[in-house]
Amino acid sequence: MREIRFREALREAMSEEMRKDPNIFLMGEEVAEYNGAYKVSQGMLDEFGAKRVIDTPITELGFAGIAVGAGMNGLRPIVEFMTFNFALLAIDQIVNGAAKMLSMSGGQFSCPIVFRGPSGSAGQLGAQHSQMFENWYANVPGLKVISPSNPYDAKGLLKSAILDNDPVIFMESEVMYSDMGPVPEDEYYIPIGKAVVNKEGSDVTIVSFNKMMKVALKAAEELQKDNISAEVIDLRTIRPLDIKTIVESVKKTNRIIIIDESWPYGGISSEITYQLQKDAFDYLDAPIKRINGADANMHYAPNLVSAYLPDTAKVINAVKDVMYVKN
Repeated sequence: MREIRFREALREAMSEEMRKDPNIFLMGEEVAEYNGAYKVSQGMLDEFGAKRVIDTPITELGFAGIAVGAGMNGLRPIVEFMTFNFALLAIDQIVNGAAKMLSMSGGQFSCPIVFRGPSGSAGQLGAQHSQMFENWYANVPGLKVISPSNPYDAKGLLKSAILDNDPVIFMESEVMYSDMGPVPEDEYYIPIGKAVVNKEGSDVTIVSFNKMMKVALKAAEELQKDNISAEVIDLRTIRPLDIKTIVESVKKTNRIIIIDESWPYGGISSEITYQLQKDAFDYLDAPIKRINGADANMHYAPNLVSAYLPDTAKVINAVKDVMYVKN
């Protein structure tokens, strides 16, 4: 194992698969000459050339449509959005094109595309650049949605996504590209649709994904000081959702907190809550609690950014609520 940055793990995943298969290529704004807006594709133009690492105009709808056509014709595009906020301009091609192509063509055309880039808040960037859309894309049949929290998962899951014959939405975090983490020297793949228990515990289950895993793990560390043992689960994949791992944890702990940075209405936390009441209701000793972003637009002021986002204190208070412990 060696310690590498999140961006390097993504770069290794793409480069390793591109060396094996000439049909895989990367396209997006500034991915080539500028080495990527977040330097994820640094050096890839030099290795693979301008036909396989392609700078695009600022036309998300256009280059997403090119990717759909390329995927239908035997290629495997990786599309980088500078941020998934900009992917809203391409959502027609993603939802009405890529996601529906296999079924609408009667199985004649698959659409193996990875749409990847940063999602969620990254500090004081204002309402239009701070949104988390995992639940939007997870609502669409035909799409798979991945949202990793560390370099190890990012590399293994991106390699699996590139080889998948379905379109995959791969959501990263802008504030995690410099995060360091252990990654094996050898190649490896992580199966899509499998959550992981990052920390075992016996009193309460905490579930999250992407950068909110930092909040979950920090809360678990603080709770341990009060002799509260929290089990922490990283979803890794939003669709397909590994509800089985969550149910097995709840059978053990009998309590659960869900941390989800996105808006509360109709979100991932709501879906997990529904599935748990369906499959694990008799094991619950307290109501399910969820910690979401505020049901509002993200503001620029730092105090409002802080009030908007889930944090360790909010999670600890929620855990103590479900354990009926006085704060």
